[in-house]
This record gives sequence, structure tokens and C-alpha cells, in this order.
Amino acid sequence: MTTTADRGARDRRAESGAAARLLPLIEELTGSPAPLRVRAWDGSTAGAPGAPTLVLRSRRALRRLLWQPDELGLAQAYVSGELDAEGDLREALRAVRQAVEQRGLVRQRPGVGPLARAAVTAARLGAVGPRPAAPQGQARLRGALHSRTRDRAAISHHYDLSNDFYALLLDPSMAYSCAYWASDEHGYTLADAQRDKLDLICRKLELRPGMRLLDIGCGWGALVLHAARHHGVHATGVTLAAEQARFVRDRVKEQGLGDRVEIRHQHWRDVEAAGFDAVTTIEMGEHVGDDQYPDFAGLLHRALAPGGRLLVQQMSRGANAPGGGAFIESFIAPDMHMRPLSGTLALLERAGFEIRDVQALREHYVATVDAWHDTLEERWEEFTAMVGEVTARVWRLYLVGGSLAFEQGRMGVDQILARRPAGSAGRGEERDGWDGPGRPEPRSAR
Repeated sequence: MTTTADRGARDRRAESGAAARLLPLIEELTGSPAPLRVRAWDGSTAGAPGAPTLVLRSRRALRRLLWQPDELGLAQAYVSGELDAEGDLREALRAVRQAVEQRGLVRQRPGVGPLARAAVTAARLGAVGPRPAAPQGQARLRGALHSRTRDRAAISHHYDLSNDFYALLLDPSMAYSCAYWASDEHGYTLADAQRDKLDLICRKLELRPGMRLLDIGCGWGALVLHAARHHGVHATGVTLAAEQARFVRDRVKEQGLGDRVEIRHQHWRDVEAAGFDAVTTIEMGEHVGDDQYPDFAGLLHRALAPGGRLLVQQMSRGANAPGGGAFIESFIAPDMHMRPLSGTLALLERAGFEIRDVQALREHYVATVDAWHDTLEERWEEFTAMVGEVTARVWRLYLVGGSLAFEQGRMGVDQILARRPAGSAGRGEERDGWDGPGRPEPRSAR
């Protein structure tokens, strides 16, 4: 029989083990004195009862944090399985974030003093040693930033993971971008929301049979196939990912759209295009790079005929965090760059575009990412069998963290509708058929 005294002795041993030393050490290294509980490899625990529990499964996790005491070190330890969160990962990340914001903390790399104290504690715990190797799947790009060769490697790292992987994760259209959740009725699915997003884009552009559409960064072809099949346009899709190009070309054949859809496997800088009635770029501008974006905007402008419409769907971040973040840039989308919405609008205007409308879809991305995450968890064994435990954990952390970033307003996503002015016709031209947010009616209905 276990007595109260036995339980008390067990609790004291738990509180006096490795965890009692680890909790203040982790807080000092990461700058996050959050309401967390720590469970160490020796079974000891420390921290606030009932709080989300951080589990260090081996001394290697602590050694990794000594070498990389920041977001990237935590991510490396998590995806390697050396560190875990007991219970809901989302709630653990939310607790850390809320504590940091409430206490007005600024994350900084630890100084010499904290690192020295951490090293002493780690030595006493037997965790000192050589730097652990980077986990499988961490990007290792070479060459000049946003050169053609490096861009191709960056895109391949993310999008050429496996068409089968994305087919398992995404809806049947393979749309890998924020959906448009037009209904909250029971039975309304991610596939419905992606279809409504594609149709929203086509309506904003007022696509009609015979028009020419150019989609730069076409992904797995959701938009070009939808526009050709349902709106009768001649669509050209451009992708830098070889696996995507192969996949879309197969779908073009399967759907009998060879006379209306062309897929180009090339870098955006190599696109020679002019005279298109409409141009789209759906969550591709984040991969262009800040210094290169003026040239990218110039290409979009040149590709359009005078009076033609542009639809940009693009993610954004606040002025103080323009990149993608250490974890995303290392494991998911290397060299990604996101800027405030106002910066993108200014670049498009500078290229000669007239901005006609901006529609924020931030909340829609929370629902989209949550749907992907639900699929990942429901089919976890299939994903791990396909790509391995490390890659599956990368995606779990990516999706949970991304959902929180959109939920908390640290990231946004917007549809920007713009127009290339028709020159001398100016104000006398027929006005655009899209007048603002909501669900636009076709011109015939007005």
C-alpha cells in the first residue's frame, strides 16, 4: 500500500532530480520564463502543477540547447524527438507566447554569464559534449541569395518533398494556400473552401471564355485547372518545382485540357510574357526576396495587357519581423521573406499598378491550417510511414505554430487586386467589375 509519506518522498525526489535544475536553466537560455512544467529523462518533474509539460527525453536535448539557445535549437530538439510537449502542443506554445507578451520580454541570445552557468549545470547533469548534428530535413543551401540555382534548391526542398505527401495532406484540388471559408454549415469542408477561394479569384479577375491567364507559382495547378475548366480561359502556369510541373501536366492530360492549359517549368526571371488579360501569383511572392521584388512586380506589370488585372495572394508579417522565422527558414521554406502589407502595396504601385482592392483573409488561414493539421494527426501513421518520424514532426510543429501565428495576428494573408492602367484611356475606361470585399456577383447579375 502506498502511504501519504511514500507519495511525499516520491514527490520530493521528483522535485530534486534533473528537472529542478533544468527549468530555470531552460528559462534562462530561451528567455521564456513561462508557466511550464518540465519532465526530465530521469523521471523527475518541476514547475507549475497543471501547466503544459515540456519533456526532455535525453541529455542530448539539453546539449543541443547549449549549442543553439534559441528558437532553432528548440525546434531541432523537438523534430529530433529529444524534446516533446506532453498533451496539446498548441497549448504549450500558446502558454509560452502569452507569458512572453505579458511580461514584456524581448528574446535575446544569452550572454556569457548565463551560458557559463548553463554549461556548469549541464556538466553536472552529464549533458556536455560535441555539438549535435543538424536533424534530417534541415535545409543546407549554398550560393548567392536568390540566385537561380539557390532558388531552385529552396523550392525543391519544400515542394518536391513528395506529391504523394501533399496529396495526403491537401484537398483533392491540391490547393496549397489559404482557403476562403464562405460557410460555417455542417458538412462544409476544406475542399469546399478551396473551391470557393479559386472561384473568388476568378470572379475578381472577371475571367471569361477565351481570356488568357498567367499564374506564376502555379503549385499543383489548382487555379489554372479550375479557371480553364469552369471559366473557359487559356491558362499558363509557371512553377520552379519539377515534381509540381510533372503532376500538373499529368492532370491536364487526365482532364482533357491540353488545348487550354500550358505548364512551364522555369524560374520567374525567365518568364517572357506579355498581353495576358489576367495574372495571378498565389502565395509565391514570399519566395521572391526583398531585393528582387521590384523586378518581380515589373514582370507582373509587363505580362499584363493594358487594362489587365492582377491578383496577388500573399502572406505578411509585422514591420519588426519581416522574415519567415528561424524554424520556417531552416526546415520549411528557406530564404522566405514576408514584409508588412503596406510594403507590398507600395512596391506594386511603384511598378505602375493601380490598387483596386485589398481583402484580408487572416482568420481564413487559421481554419485552413487547422484542417491540414487535423489531417496530419488523423493519418499520422501513414505520414510517418511515407516520410519518416522527423519530417512528420517538422510538419506538426510547422502547422501548429503557423496556426497560432495567424490566430494571434503575427502573420497575415491578403488578396490584392490591382490593374495595369490602360494608358491614354485613363479614367474613361470601363470600371472593374470587382468593387470590394464579400462575394462578388458576375457582371451579368448587376
